[in-house]
Amino acid sequence: MSFINYANKEINCKIIYFGPGLSGKTTNIQYIYEHTQADSRGKLVTLSTENERTLFFDFLPLSVGEVHGYKTRFHLYSIPGQTFYETSRQFILKGVDGIVFVVDSQLERMEADIESFESLEKGLERQGYDLGKLPLVFQYNKRDLQGVAPIQELEATFNPMRRPYFEAVANRGQGVMETLQAISQRVIQELKS
Repeated sequence: MSFINYANKEINCKIIYFGPGLSGKTTNIQYIYEHTQADSRGKLVTLSTENERTLFFDFLPLSVGEVHGYKTRFHLYSIPGQTFYETSRQFILKGVDGIVFVVDSQLERMEADIESFESLEKGLERQGYDLGKLPLVFQYNKRDLQGVAPIQELEATFNPMRRPYFEAVANRGQGVMETLQAISQRVIQELKS
């Protein structure tokens, strides 16, 4: 749920990058940060464990213009993919306005992808959200690797509602900004309606 600051005429929206561990969520956020003008972004906060996986969240306020005379800012978070961080994930899901689900395209990671998607559905349900009504975009990441699932299989598994999807190689920036633009547009459309 967007936070509106009436005094500053500002709408703050929360977009969460969700997916299994090592799927590319943090890589997306870092790429966006590095390729966004300094005056349009806030400070990037990263809390990591010893093995470099995201432990808590990445936070990137990103200005995108105005909606009904209010300045709109997106706060981008990545959720820890490892299942033992369930409490952190539940905390970060509160107040979500849009979700990018990052799928690791490797066939050997399909089970982890499915487990993560089921975790997202359950987590949103606990928060009182309906995944079918939230702005959602899929990113099929790591498309440059050997042994990736065909797009048709990924779509059949994760996206029966035919939400937008993007093929990506996040560590090269391929598909990253397109994914962000698509989820931003969907969140703004939701705000305007």
